[in-house]
Amino acid sequence: MKIRSVSSFAAVSLAAALFVTGTAQAEGLQPFNATYKATYMGMSGTGKMSLSQSGSRYKAVLSVDAMLGSAAYSSVFDASGAQWKMVSSADNRKFVGKKLNRSGTFDWGKGEARWSGDVKADRQGPIKLQAGDVDPLALDLALVRDVKAGKPLRYRMLENGKAKTMNFTVAGKENVTVGGKTVSATKVVRNDKGDELAVWVADGYPVPVRLRQTDDGAVTDLKLQSVN
Repeated sequence: MKIRSVSSFAAVSLAAALFVTGTAQAEGLQPFNATYKATYMGMSGTGKMSLSQSGSRYKAVLSVDAMLGSAAYSSVFDASGAQWKMVSSADNRKFVGKKLNRSGTFDWGKGEARWSGDVKADRQGPIKLQAGDVDPLALDLALVRDVKAGKPLRYRMLENGKAKTMNFTVAGKENVTVGGKTVSATKVVRNDKGDELAVWVADGYPVPVRLRQTDDGAVTDLKLQSVN
């Protein structure tokens, strides 16, 4: 999602940052509600992420509100097997008088993914599904599970008619403040042609305690404030 200027606050980090797995197990997934403090080039905003469960299906939702825009993302996946199976995803944004609405469906019977809404014709699919495919909003949950389990941080993400390989490396331990409390977190990083996505994972937290995205010099930083 290469949206520049003020729209980056609502999209750049949270589309990429909140967000890829397939290797994480359903075990340990618990519903939660989390809030983040977000900043983008001096602008501030609030992010909220939640996870709900209905049988073997989980729904993750992320919303971000800023001065000049807002974004809402959702992801539904089935966690009954050894690997998650994506069911659907949605991406809805408003910024500077513009709207963007996209949705994706993952048909495992046909073995293909398709997209509709504000998507170019050559990005509507189909893309052949592979075991472990995920959408961007699953990234947080995948990284949290896999970092704690010591698993390889390699993923294939499907987003808006494209498949992208996402590989992260461990960059050591750092202290992060969550709601006034200092916690020790493992930092993992992905670099792509000068752009960087850094995610911090800490024991006892079901979501990243911090996410930072650098995209063409624009930096977006999200810091966890609370989770329950």
